[in-house]
Amino acid sequence: MQLSTEPINKNLEKQLSDMLYGTLAEIESPVLIKTIVEDILTESERVTLIKRLGIALYLDKGRNYDDIKNNIKVSSATIATVASSIGGSGWQEIIRRIKADEWASAWSKKISSGLRRFF
Repeated sequence: MQLSTEPINKNLEKQLSDMLYGTLAEIESPVLIKTIVEDILTESERVTLIKRLGIALYLDKGRNYDDIKNNIKVSSATIATVASSIGGSGWQEIIRRIKADEWASAWSKKISSGLRRFF
């Protein structure tokens, strides 16, 4: 879909935006979120979001541009765009949540492994 050069009415844009984000915020199922995202975004829009997330995570881990370009298959310009916004609260929140999930998963595996020794 090509973005129209005609701006949408600001009040209508806010109403629609609030509806979309509010509805997504209420959904607790990752499977349902995936179904919705697959319906409302094009394949290239989904790939763009996924690649931007990958870039942000790699940057957060201190990976260099060449490593990111080779693994995620993006340009230096795309990496720079994400790098310029990674300090924002939205990126910081998603990175924090992903790190928390990774930490919890790692500890869960360690605990399960430790318990298996006793049983």
